Amino acid sequence: MSFLRRQLLTAALTANALWPSSRSARAGLASFVLGWPTGELAPQLLALTAADTVAHLAVPHRRPRSRTGLLLAAFSAAGLAQIVRQSRQVQVLAEQSLVDSLGEEYADRPGERPTTVDLATPWRKLLNPFGRRNPAVRVDRDVRYSDAGKRGLLDVYRPSDREVTGAPVLLQVHGGGWTLGSKDQQGIPLMQRMAERGWVCVAINYRLAPRDPFPAQIVDVKRAIAWIREHIEDYGGDPSYVVITGGSAGGHLTALAALTPNDPDYQPGFEGADTQVQAAVPFYGVYDFAGATGLRSALRMRDDYLAPRILQRTWADDPEAFENASPILRITQDAPDFFVIHGARDSLVSVEQARLFVAALRETSKHSVAYAEFPGTQHAFDVFPSIRSEHVVRAVERYLTWHHGRR
Repeated sequence: MSFLRRQLLTAALTANALWPSSRSARAGLASFVLGWPTGELAPQLLALTAADTVAHLAVPHRRPRSRTGLLLAAFSAAGLAQIVRQSRQVQVLAEQSLVDSLGEEYADRPGERPTTVDLATPWRKLLNPFGRRNPAVRVDRDVRYSDAGKRGLLDVYRPSDREVTGAPVLLQVHGGGWTLGSKDQQGIPLMQRMAERGWVCVAINYRLAPRDPFPAQIVDVKRAIAWIREHIEDYGGDPSYVVITGGSAGGHLTALAALTPNDPDYQPGFEGADTQVQAAVPFYGVYDFAGATGLRSALRMRDDYLAPRILQRTWADDPEAFENASPILRITQDAPDFFVIHGARDSLVSVEQARLFVAALRETSKHSVAYAEFPGTQHAFDVFPSIRSEHVVRAVERYLTWHHGRR
């Protein structure tokens, strides 16, 4: 591939990362697939662009150098540098969001101010962003929590260098459009960080649509919470303190589980189990199955995707099923504490859903509601370590440490 073609491809990827399209479901998906890795790997792509340009200028050419290629390389370098700047800004934006949302109670926490290390850019991790091994964390894999075959298994993360007792518990729910994904693909950076710091983390599989239509997914999340209540002490966890987190479809299930404690409709056969959680941290979640917000993107998702593939019924035939599945319609004054996280450039799930969900929470709930929205940020930005995701993981750690400390 010639220098010009390489730079044309890089420029197209950079432009899509800066200005993703969400004009249609197909355009939004394409923008996400191409823009998410470009945005999170911007430092590496910037270095490759610079090296390619230097090589093009340095090596003697039989033909003239490509001016168009050089202009494209300059555009890509400027765009990628902007993405890196936005990623680094997350360190300040995340902390400021917590201070602004939670007020003096959070801002004045004794001895818990973020350190210089907490706010530093994690350049070293960028050398191997896909590395998953962490010797400080022990993982008990494929523990059965339900009779749903492979979809009824979970993993438990905990410190490898010491035994813990009475440790706070974090439940991770993977995303994947309710149709794919697994427990060992998402949330790994956050779980490893929290396990290093003495938490017990649980990552679950759950049944997937279309084979198992909704509400199978939320039933399984509830069943996992019930399993934690009954068994997590065997792994050093405290069954009385459970926080739930997850991204995308996992963000939806996180919010819905937090807002429907002990709902018998979602606990068939284990109606008596306690499925309350103490806090919820949904990432880029879907909060409106019913189109209640009136957002065109929500209505399109409801009719073109959720109805035929996930619920396998139409809005006209059973609106109550969609409404019951919408976290934004299940908010009560007893909603637990929330820390909602979303990217302003999310082309799969409009950031407007998060904004409206947070506004509804703040209007109704008597508990704390924190919200962090990050500019230039796509869907699924936290799947592997990047500048942005590392700063967000650290912010969530500070929030969870503060939240648990309140007890």
